[in-house]
This record gives sequence, C-alpha cells and structure tokens, in this order.
Amino acid sequence: MGKSGCGKSTLLYILSTMDTDYEGELLLNNKLITNQSSNHLSNIRNKHIGFVFQFHYLLSEFSVLENVMLPAKKLAEKSHQEIEHDAFEKLKMLNIEQLAKKRASRVSGGEKQRIAIARALINNPSIIMGDEPTGNLDSYNAENVFNIFKQLSDEQGLSLLIVTHDEDFANKTDRIIQMADGKILV
Repeated sequence: MGKSGCGKSTLLYILSTMDTDYEGELLLNNKLITNQSSNHLSNIRNKHIGFVFQFHYLLSEFSVLENVMLPAKKLAEKSHQEIEHDAFEKLKMLNIEQLAKKRASRVSGGEKQRIAIARALINNPSIIMGDEPTGNLDSYNAENVFNIFKQLSDEQGLSLLIVTHDEDFANKTDRIIQMADGKILV
C-alpha cells in the first residue's frame, strides 16, 4: 500500500519480470533472472506467476472458457483437451462454470474478474500478483474477490502479492507492506 505514484505497481512489475528496466538483481527461487531473454522471462511468467489486474483484459470475442485457456495454450505443456478440462475446473472452483460457453462480453464486471482469476490460476502458479484487482468493483464483488484469494491462500497455500488502495482489503490480509517515494517502509 501507499500513495499513488510511490512505486507500488513498478515494484510489482519488476518482481513479475514484466519490467526489466531496473538496477540491481532479481532472483527467483534463488536463480538470477536479471538480464535473461524476453522469451525466458515470458516462460517464467506463464509457468510460475498468475496475474489479476484492475481491468480484466478478457478478449470479448472469445468465450469465457477460451479466455481462461489462453495462458495454458501459450505454455503448450498440455493437450487441448487437458487445457479445456483444467479451465473448466478452475471456473467450477470459482462457481462460474455455467458461464463457460458465454462470450466474455456478455458477463458482469464481477464475473469478469472471477474469470480473470480463473485465467491466472490455469497454469497452477506459485504466486498470484494483483495490481488493484478490486479497484474497478463494487463492495460486494470486491469482498467476493478477497474471499476467493483468501480461500486460495488457505486451502492451496498459494502466495499472493497484491497492490491495492482498498484499506478494507488490506486490513484483512496477513501482512501489509507500506511504500513511499519508491521505498519500502519498515
């Protein structure tokens, strides 16, 4: 947490390997990933990191199921049938399996964010990184997203790193890290 412009999102993008313009070294699982090729970093992101943003970035012309399948198709470690099965299971886990065949443009904002969470989970990442994942939602849907994240953490041991301005969301987490002027405060 921290004021706008303090560096929260920049730090998140560096940690997620999406931003490579930084000084110093970045290690992931005790392996140096600074200065790795963009293809290598893309593979790391796809395999180990799930992303949930303020805006869901779903492809409106695709079905809900197709949107969830996209990162697994890009990773290309499973057959189409396995990916489709896994995607449906992620939708089921989030209680939105009934939306699988609908076009992404035909579902509500709260449903879109749950679809984005399912998409983030498709490759069974080690960590979910979120940049204001509840910033575009009403209080009911924001609470729903928090509960989903809490359940994933409690039941599957999934780590979450979330940038948020939502104090209610932050106050229910295990740990709050404050930032100011590009620095992490103790």
